[in-house]
Amino acid sequence: MIVGLTGGIGSGKTTVANFFSALGIPVYISDDEAKKLMMYDTEIRYEVQELLGKEAYANGNLNKAYIAGKVFKDTQMLQKLNEIVHPRVATHFKKWYHRQSSPYVIKEAAILFENGGYKECDFMILVTAPIHTRIARVQKRDNSTEIAIRDRMNNQWDDYKKAALADITIENSILERTKKNVERIHTHILHRIQRAY
Repeated sequence: MIVGLTGGIGSGKTTVANFFSALGIPVYISDDEAKKLMMYDTEIRYEVQELLGKEAYANGNLNKAYIAGKVFKDTQMLQKLNEIVHPRVATHFKKWYHRQSSPYVIKEAAILFENGGYKECDFMILVTAPIHTRIARVQKRDNSTEIAIRDRMNNQWDDYKKAALADITIENSILERTKKNVERIHTHILHRIQRAY
């Protein structure tokens, strides 16, 4: 079973993913895997440089600040970058998924609804948090400006639109409550799998 885990920037998807991981569930962090592919897949690297210029890589590393500055202000550019990276990430996920032996896996991605990836998931979890909390978290994590964070938020759907498609929503403000919610959802998913067989 594939369980999709999504939420806007700063909602705390990684925190929730780590709680599932602590329960022994394999977690695929799409953004991390995308960055690895952009770094080490020579074909992707070439295509990214063709699209964004040689500055997309600095000292052999992914120049994340430069890339974010280019794509989050230009929806067409973002779409073109996604067209390069997302199909490769999808293929990579399938290979990873077939190597797992647990009852279910978590596929974590920021734009599972926006890019239609949720259709390949059997169950969808949405992580939410108040906007001001999300901005504060990202500022602390990335030293980003509020304007840069809002640029990225503007490329993601609002929570109410995602909630309509999610099977369950975790409001991630109080850590202990979030952890308990993850444990409850884990039990619920295992029961669903048992009933299915």
